[in-house]
Amino acid sequence: MRVSRNSDGAKHAIPLAWPPSRKTDPGQAARTALNYDEEPELLENGLLALADDLSGAVETAACLRPLGQSTTVELTRQGSAPTAHNAQSVVAVDLDIRALPATTAGRITSTALRGAGDRGVFVKIDSQLRGNVGAVLSAAADRPLVVAPALPALHRSVVGGVAHLHGVPLHRSAAWQVEGASPPRSIAEALAPLPCRTIPLGTVRSASLRAALAECIATGEVPICDSEVDADLDAVVAAAPDGARLAGSGGLAAAMGRTAPATADKTPVTPTGNPLLLVVGTASPEAAEQLRVAELRGVRTVACGTADLVGQGTSESALSRALVALERGPTALRIDPSEPVAPGQSRNLARGLASTAAGVVERQPGPVDVVLTGGETARLVLDALGVPTLVPVGQIHHGAVHSRTPAGTSVVTRPGSFGESDSLARIVEHLRPAGIERLPK
Repeated sequence: MRVSRNSDGAKHAIPLAWPPSRKTDPGQAARTALNYDEEPELLENGLLALADDLSGAVETAACLRPLGQSTTVELTRQGSAPTAHNAQSVVAVDLDIRALPATTAGRITSTALRGAGDRGVFVKIDSQLRGNVGAVLSAAADRPLVVAPALPALHRSVVGGVAHLHGVPLHRSAAWQVEGASPPRSIAEALAPLPCRTIPLGTVRSASLRAALAECIATGEVPICDSEVDADLDAVVAAAPDGARLAGSGGLAAAMGRTAPATADKTPVTPTGNPLLLVVGTASPEAAEQLRVAELRGVRTVACGTADLVGQGTSESALSRALVALERGPTALRIDPSEPVAPGQSRNLARGLASTAAGVVERQPGPVDVVLTGGETARLVLDALGVPTLVPVGQIHHGAVHSRTPAGTSVVTRPGSFGESDSLARIVEHLRPAGIERLPK
């Protein structure tokens, strides 16, 4: 990152290729393809962020939003038509590759990066190292790459090159208990066979960080930066060499966003008054507690039977009950926690839940706002509804991002593992403040 000065003389880091270059060929600028089965046109302005799932893409876009005049989240699809981005400053792309084979994920990432041109690039990875982290970063490492996956807002740190959750090494925690695999014992192990070097906290917090990153990159290694607090990530952003790509969680994206000059608060977003449907695709104990708290504050919960979701691809019974509940107020759809889930059925359950949610929305007489937890669930629901893009308008809490669709409805996305016990209740209260009634149809 280059360091510049504001008009008051204060230093701030400027992301690579920022401000965006302005090409003069209007035909080229209007033809940016995000169909990753084909070679995309160059994204010539601003900053490109790539994520492996939707909640991560939206979280990243919200963090980077201060850097640009406008920010858009793109949902790539097979056979999708080219999308113009000549006026966009920040584009975050959900590649939807977390559940794909590693080789496929790497190929899709490589193709997307070929469309970046000279834009600055940020690669979003999971702070708990889930997904195809090694394949994705191997694709991104064809140029100098700096990695810093810590997420201080959720007490997720990196010490000695090892990811920690609340001070516990990732491989000794229960974070991967539903992943069907063992977590990597270090970030370097997750990135293998890339040659890596850990940049320890002492160096990150010293004046020698810039030289250490440059020397590491010069030897062909990928620096993995220890970080515990936001100031550590701010230091990494400021010290990253010009031309390097940055890879990390939303914590590093937020550090990039903090390099923007301070601006006046944006005008608050007016609630739509639409019916509100929550779709909770996470089976964690934390999600169950969040639902319990939301229920105490008036949210109605409708459980979908696993046999219906897997066998029929939707739950007509839950759909009918949700339509009735929505007439009375905010309603949450969830997979029935009392029914067993067969191994290997999680994807089919998620698809069935998404199909049921889409059916509820489509059978409503008017627009519906939705809250979607879990990246896979969020993407499946929006795909079923045919939503191509989202525009972030604010964060309710870290990772819980309020966006608008092209049709003007509200969508809140949030990673499944994020949020305190009142997360869902806070989201509902943000979208439906006390005294806000449904608008007349």
